[in-house]
Amino acid sequence: MSVTSIRLQPEIESPLEKLATKLDRSKNYLINQAIKEFIARKSRDEARWNETLEALDSVKSNKLIEEKSVNEWLESWGTDNEVNPPKI
Repeated sequence: MSVTSIRLQPEIESPLEKLATKLDRSKNYLINQAIKEFIARKSRDEARWNETLEALDSVKSNKLIEEKSVNEWLESWGTDNEVNPPKI
């Protein structure tokens, strides 16, 4: 495990200290958790962006699914006759 030092702004340091005390956790633990969550969120954002670009390419290529098929699929969710998602 590596060690990295950071400078915290006073408006971050004080609430962090209070939260660490309240949760009975170290500031190090909370900072690591925050960074993990930030990285996971950015990773999801990137994946969504890539999916958006893929969807736009699909539209440009006229590879579309009819609205009726999508609605039938969605309306079947949770029923005994749930249908498979529509495909291009």
